[in-house]
Amino acid sequence: LSTNGTLITEKTAQKIKEVGFGEVGISLDGIGANNDRFRGFKGAYDAALQGIRSCVALGQKVSLRFTITRSNYRDIPAIFELIELEKIDRACFYHLAYVGRAGKMQVDDVAPEETRAIVDLIFEKTLDLHQRGLHKEILTVDNHADGVYLYLRVKREQPERAAEVFDLLRRNGGNNAGLLIGAVDNLGNVHADQFWWHYSFGNVRERKFGDIWLDTSDPLMRGLKDRKPLLKGRCARCQYLDICRGNLRVRAEAAYGDVWAEDPACYLTDEEIGIDKPPTEV
Repeated sequence: LSTNGTLITEKTAQKIKEVGFGEVGISLDGIGANNDRFRGFKGAYDAALQGIRSCVALGQKVSLRFTITRSNYRDIPAIFELIELEKIDRACFYHLAYVGRAGKMQVDDVAPEETRAIVDLIFEKTLDLHQRGLHKEILTVDNHADGVYLYLRVKREQPERAAEVFDLLRRNGGNNAGLLIGAVDNLGNVHADQFWWHYSFGNVRERKFGDIWLDTSDPLMRGLKDRKPLLKGRCARCQYLDICRGNLRVRAEAAYGDVWAEDPACYLTDEEIGIDKPPTEV
């Protein structure tokens, strides 16, 4: 269940628990007034926090969800304190995707150097939790450059684990929109993932999902299933394409009007992704 949490009273939490939801994802995009500004009404933070507490008190697993922007990233240390204080099992830190209600928020995205510092902070806070025996599940979401960045950091700091991390990332394969991830909306329309609400491959009321999903006569579906030859810019030349798969195509479309352009949110340097190296001599 994904929610802003503001309507979860003790009674509602009890119903959620009885229904059997495996997890309740509650968005909290800042501390106090910062979250209220993000959500558009005063009291949103207090109401969401009460929703979290009502669920946790019943043993209902809660996932805190935080979307990173220029206006709230300084709250991340306090969010980690909240995770620990409120006994929240899981937290997801989302990079901004410029679609849906965030379609006009590209100017609110953080700069590449800020993104690196933020991801470093999340890594360090997560490591600190685990070193203290607090086994929280911490994720960064919607920027597959994070996987490459983590691998490069592990390669420097824990080289004995680098091969294991690389293999896990390679098996995950990066962005899986149109491959292992799909979304069906309330009207039955099939989308590549939760961000592609503006593009439908068909409707499950008219065709079976499997028939729609495997129909590569649709150019976007065909491209997403075999995107490597179509990618442009830095993505096309990146040596880590197998563990990123070109990141969010929907973000490239929003920024450049081209689904196959490079993802503007990639914060890795040309040197890090290997595109400034001379051709290897045979």
